[in-house]
Amino acid sequence: MLSTSKALMASGVRASCGRPMAPRAQLATLVLALACAVVAGPAFARTVFDGNWSVLIVTHGGVCDPAYRYGVHITDGTVINDGSSAAAVQGRVTQTGAVRVIVRSGNQWADGSGSLGRNHGRGAWSGQGTSGACSGTWEAERRE
Repeated sequence: MLSTSKALMASGVRASCGRPMAPRAQLATLVLALACAVVAGPAFARTVFDGNWSVLIVTHGGVCDPAYRYGVHITDGTVINDGSSAAAVQGRVTQTGAVRVIVRSGNQWADGSGSLGRNHGRGAWSGQGTSGACSGTWEAERRE
């Protein structure tokens, strides 16, 4: 033990209770750095739009079905299918309510955008159905 202490003292590292302080300082620095990285990392904030929504999609142009109704769920501004249909739903809602969504089912797809309020929203969409291009509008309302 004496030779280890002499080697540490010769290297300039101080010892406390027989243990070098350098590893403690390194550990503290590492913990602090990790804490800063976690705090500074990307974070999505809860939005006033989070929750379950019912979306009515109405076709105005093209040969798609006249209307669809989908349930979606918004969490931290991310829009996903609520599990009530086979369609894949992906989208984002900004803090101001601007929304952009893509819906896919097999070889059919729709790209929609618009805006949400606390309980209602609306917008437009365009896409591709089984018989060609389609377009229309959508309306959403919050479900409790």
